[in-house]
Amino acid sequence: MRLNSGVQFNENGLKTAIKAMQVQTALMANASDNVNGFDKVGYQRKEAVVSSFTEYLGVDGLSTVVDDTVGRLSITDNPLDLAMASKGYFQVQTPDGVRMTRDGRFKIDVDGNFLDLDGNKVLSNTGVPIKFGTLPKGAKDVVVNTRGAISVLDRKTKKLKHIANLGIVDQNGAGIVNPQVQQGYCEFSNVALQTEFMNLMPVKRTFEANRQMFLIENSNLQKTISQLGSAS
Repeated sequence: MRLNSGVQFNENGLKTAIKAMQVQTALMANASDNVNGFDKVGYQRKEAVVSSFTEYLGVDGLSTVVDDTVGRLSITDNPLDLAMASKGYFQVQTPDGVRMTRDGRFKIDVDGNFLDLDGNKVLSNTGVPIKFGTLPKGAKDVVVNTRGAISVLDRKTKKLKHIANLGIVDQNGAGIVNPQVQQGYCEFSNVALQTEFMNLMPVKRTFEANRQMFLIENSNLQKTISQLGSAS
């Protein structure tokens, strides 16, 4: 007894060229998103992943993963701007649930709530929103150490009063012991423009090659249909 197996694929050139162009268009869109996110605080580069059967599946064979390497740290004059020199995410409570972010530009409202720029409450390592019992006299009275512990300087006693620990987690939601928080810094994206443009060049060339193939196949098909019509 003999068992035969295999994978057979039979598709015309027009469909193959169209699928290929759709894939290249999606890859260019991904690169465009990265370029647009270059100057965004907390933006993390998206890496396109092409499966082994993308030539058959088209755009369904594409996926993306997040590059979680640390971006460019820039010093600011705001003590409430926080960045991490290691991998990890701040947690904020949104109407749609908990969101993880690298954007550490925070503020304190009149009620003492610690918020992000969108007004979402920043969470502590216990999962509850951080709130200052007493409002600090100024942002410079807020002190955040490298482990994410928030304290407020009591100007009368000259001592620091502990408020809470930032809830900083990895991509799986596990807490990070030493996130290397940098106070007075912002983290811009981890996108390297030269890398994006270099990666884009072969994609554009491949798109143009498939476009030419599509035009040739389409022209041949039109000629065939014309000849069949005249023969009848």
